Amino acid sequence: MPKMKSHTGMGKRVKVTGTGKILRQQTGLRHRLEVKASKETRSLSGTVEVAKNDLARVKKMLGR
Repeated sequence: MPKMKSHTGMGKRVKVTGTGKILRQQTGLRHRLEVKASKETRSLSGTVEVAKNDLARVKKMLGR
């Protein structure tokens, strides 16, 4: 039988913690930074958990 392949792009975008949570970077921090307030850019930095609605899809892409 062929093996299940994980989606390599998704693997580069998310990180699975030891407890099984899936973390991602927040969006909006790639361009137009001079327009955004420093407070906004600071709040966008860091990681957050993947939304509950997207968890099943992301896990399937990761092969979990």
